[in-house]
Amino acid sequence: MIAYNVTIKLDWMIHEDWLEWMRKEHMPEVVATGCFIRSYLFRILETDENEGPTYTAQYFAQSKADYNRYIEMHSALYRQKAFDLWGERFIAFRSLMELVQ
Repeated sequence: MIAYNVTIKLDWMIHEDWLEWMRKEHMPEVVATGCFIRSYLFRILETDENEGPTYTAQYFAQSKADYNRYIEMHSALYRQKAFDLWGERFIAFRSLMELVQ
């Protein structure tokens, strides 16, 4: 199992609209690519939220090949959609993890 983790720090001005977009549009679209079998969205607690909240979106793939297919065929489109909607009002960084349990 592979987990693709995207950590996002938001501006408070977009928080509610971004959260709705993530839940209803973005995350379902990413899973619908067939590269991931499920996703979860977490709000990071015990962090400084003066400038805005921080979330982590996690997408689970059955294999590294599925993740690679997403990166090669879909990731640029979804990153651009986010930038087109939210511009400079968020920052994101990504990490890839492998389940070892």
